[in-house]
Amino acid sequence: MNESWASSEGARRTMIANRRRDTQPELRVRRILHAAGLRYRVDVAPLPGLRSRADIVFTKQRVAVFIDGCFWHGCPTHAVAPKANADYWGPKLARNRARDLEVSKRLTESGWEVLRFWEHEPPKDVARVILKKWILSSRSLRTTCTPLKN
Repeated sequence: MNESWASSEGARRTMIANRRRDTQPELRVRRILHAAGLRYRVDVAPLPGLRSRADIVFTKQRVAVFIDGCFWHGCPTHAVAPKANADYWGPKLARNRARDLEVSKRLTESGWEVLRFWEHEPPKDVARVILKKWILSSRSLRTTCTPLKN
């Protein structure tokens, strides 16, 4: 395997098997939110032209939720620097973190509420925070709407 991002065939298979959406942490949180009666979009770009896709999106409330993997997004508690092929992975993971910051900034500047969680956070805790933000955003929508005049 010449000049590959994978240090071995086993590493390549492991990385290819990683899912972009519907990871176990996402599914656990979504299950709780759905049971609470919330409806949302999954794996969509909140803004036109934004290449990054949020894991859970409440379009009307303008809330974008990201459940970030510890390895891919540099969790301060669990991220481990790759030992094999570090010249490739170091810059790649640094770009991921920089992109996360830029995406959050763009969304916030466009009036979106951005919620980011780590994959290791308890799903019930994550869902509780999302639900509180959803309720606050929904209340805000109701108070800013202009009633129709007859």
